[in-house]
Amino acid sequence: MRAENDFNKNLVGDLVSENYVFAAVLHYFGISFYQYPTQSLEEVCKKHKVHPNQLITELEAWAARKDPSNEELYLNPIEVLVAYLKQKHYYFVRQELPFLANIISGIKAEPEYASIMSDLRIMFPLFVEDFIHHIHEEESRLFKRIELLQDVEQGHYSLLDALTILERDPIHLLADAHEVHDDEMEGIRKLTSEYTLSEEAPLTMKVLYHELQNFERELRIHAQIEDDLLFPKAIQLEREALRKIRNKIKTN
Repeated sequence: MRAENDFNKNLVGDLVSENYVFAAVLHYFGISFYQYPTQSLEEVCKKHKVHPNQLITELEAWAARKDPSNEELYLNPIEVLVAYLKQKHYYFVRQELPFLANIISGIKAEPEYASIMSDLRIMFPLFVEDFIHHIHEEESRLFKRIELLQDVEQGHYSLLDALTILERDPIHLLADAHEVHDDEMEGIRKLTSEYTLSEEAPLTMKVLYHELQNFERELRIHAQIEDDLLFPKAIQLEREALRKIRNKIKTN
């Protein structure tokens, strides 16, 4: 990281151009990068009562973030995997989606991009609404089902009640109905021509397209973890619980 004083004197637009992640860090502190492209970081921080060191620390923390590998997730108990996925849901809803919504609603588009931005302002809130609905459904149905299976495993239900629970809403039906959110970003991909921009495009559009593409990549990884790790683990847990309960009923 450059010397603190030099860093503070840089224009916000230049800092974001150097590293698009800085736009998200600024948003985390309530600062919209596109409002201050020609002001120094020092001026903007003073206006928002933020110490530049806080921004630098947060930027370094973001750079150091590393998600666990699929192998690490698979080797952990299912409750650790569920906790990780819940944490990602929270991050999507509280950080990534508001940041994208802020850019889409806030930037003044050049004439060349006015039509795209107009369409995005209609399309993106619908995507967000559907995405949040999907998360709520997943947490209230799938994650609750997994908690229920663990309660059965731990003997919190009578044998007959446990059997009724296990035979109702089996996990494989939830897996079959699982939506892949890649499809829901298809409209945004088409609208943005697969996030393609010319070198001369304004910084605001470059940051927006980069963040949309990054969010889509995160959604794909998230869906893959659910499909390849969570569902197989949950189905295995359910089958084992069902086998144990049926054996107990036979021997009673």
